[in-house]
Amino acid sequence: MVKPIHVRFDVPADLAERTYQALEIVRDTGKIRKGTNETTKAIERGIAKLVVIAVDVDPPEVVAHIPLLCEEKKVPYTYVPSKQKLGTSVGIDVSSSAVAVIDEGKAKDQITEITKKISELK
Repeated sequence: MVKPIHVRFDVPADLAERTYQALEIVRDTGKIRKGTNETTKAIERGIAKLVVIAVDVDPPEVVAHIPLLCEEKKVPYTYVPSKQKLGTSVGIDVSSSAVAVIDEGKAKDQITEITKKISELK
């Protein structure tokens, strides 16, 4: 399958699963911004610690600017396969194209580990 335009590197399934789990912990103990607009604002303001983007966003142009913005602002970002599961893991009933972790809460170690793995993938 052809990668969507916003996907710059492949993320292994186990790393994506760990990302979902870390987001569930952050949801309960930290702070998250949900949705493309909120994520974009968090990156621009320099408060995002990690950005997670769904691969199955349609149309992909909706989130195409986020990886570029993250690289410009030096914010780590990763991908997960499902926008529906991304929405569920951050505690909303609808799908989410992108989320930004603002405060890691008790998932600080997991977020740090995910960030290290991402930098190895790039």
